Amino acid sequence: MAPRMNGVGIMPEDTRICVVMVGLPARGKSYIAQKAQRYLKWLSIPAKTFNVGNYRRNDAPHPSADFFDTNNPEGERKRRAAAEAAVSDMLKWFKEEGGVVGILDATNSTKERRKWVLDKVGREGIEVLFVESKCDDEELIMANIRDVKTSSPDYVGQDPEKAAQDFRERIRHYEKVYKSINEDGDEDDLTYLKIMNVGRKVFINRIQDYLQSRIVYFLMNLHIRPRSVWLSRHGESVLNLEGRIGGDSELSHRGEEYARKLPELVRESVGDDRPLTVWTSTLKRTIATARYLPKHYNQLQWKALDELDAGVCDGMTYQEIADRYPEDFQARDEDKYNYRYRGGESYRDVVIRLEPIIMELERSEDILIISHQAVIRCIYAYFMQKSQEESPWVPVPLHTLIKLTPRAYGTEVQTYKANIKAVSTWRGKGSTAKHEDPAPDGGI
Repeated sequence: MAPRMNGVGIMPEDTRICVVMVGLPARGKSYIAQKAQRYLKWLSIPAKTFNVGNYRRNDAPHPSADFFDTNNPEGERKRRAAAEAAVSDMLKWFKEEGGVVGILDATNSTKERRKWVLDKVGREGIEVLFVESKCDDEELIMANIRDVKTSSPDYVGQDPEKAAQDFRERIRHYEKVYKSINEDGDEDDLTYLKIMNVGRKVFINRIQDYLQSRIVYFLMNLHIRPRSVWLSRHGESVLNLEGRIGGDSELSHRGEEYARKLPELVRESVGDDRPLTVWTSTLKRTIATARYLPKHYNQLQWKALDELDAGVCDGMTYQEIADRYPEDFQARDEDKYNYRYRGGESYRDVVIRLEPIIMELERSEDILIISHQAVIRCIYAYFMQKSQEESPWVPVPLHTLIKLTPRAYGTEVQTYKANIKAVSTWRGKGSTAKHEDPAPDGGI
């Protein structure tokens, strides 16, 4: 079969991988599964997570810990049925929708369950990669329990302390039967990645091809400690006022105001004592926006964070582009994600050059990124799982600090506005307006 090209390179047309999560509850499995799906989809690889808990909730929406007792035959029957439904849907997705990476999110904590998944999926010619998150760090486990009890559908509307107690009891039931992968040395033939204590140590066994290696490399760089990422565009620039794209202009008077106000917004969101690393692009307007931040913040400049290269259209207004290159103007509106400016870049190109940034973000603790509209859109799309059709049109207002906090079941968004006026640089399809207000229900 012919190879196919995507964000991670060339791979065979028939590549299909089932990533099987393994581990006790509160070890970050759902978080890891969601991160892996998000990363792969961001790179244009069809990926989907099949969470067995979601299937189980059809029969048992808010079960107590007793439901997970191995001596509860009715609970065991329903949990097995949920696993079978999830795997069945995943196989159907591979076959009918061209899936490439399916992620089975469940405990899969016994050898018997892992063998059942391997046999059922392997019969369809699908590669199986087991990913185990193993943790004995009590502080981290408790942090995950606190996160789960506030975000898990199992505990919606319940008293937080009672939810935590019930969840601890659920974990104890699983601990009775849990066997770590290859614990007895009899699972040597499995392909697996075992992550110990959020990446302090990893074990890799029988990784077979390029895409598996790529997934493993991403997951090795992932940590599940609680943290946030802050995003901000540069302050309003002189070219923003003129409705011109790209360039390397200075800040406007109001942009300078925002640069002076940004430390206050950061303190409000981050706090005084929390260490923060600041990443900017290499362009003057982002460096100028960061210059009033506290001196003890480590600041780094990344070429990868520079604005989308508009090629021959750099420094032009949208009206000038429409007049000079009418076919290009229309083509970009029709497929903004894939359209590449003459001599410049597309949003897809930006995503590819941002991959090292995403990898470093996943390795790091708390980061503030000061960058540009297209770049912020791509990073925001990664965390919020925005589609390729949506992401190039997301309004990202100037003079706004965005806080993203990844959780087990999604990413929490908070915005902090500087209340300093700025022009809008958002543009709707077909518009050549210099400054246009976005749709009221869109964006951040």
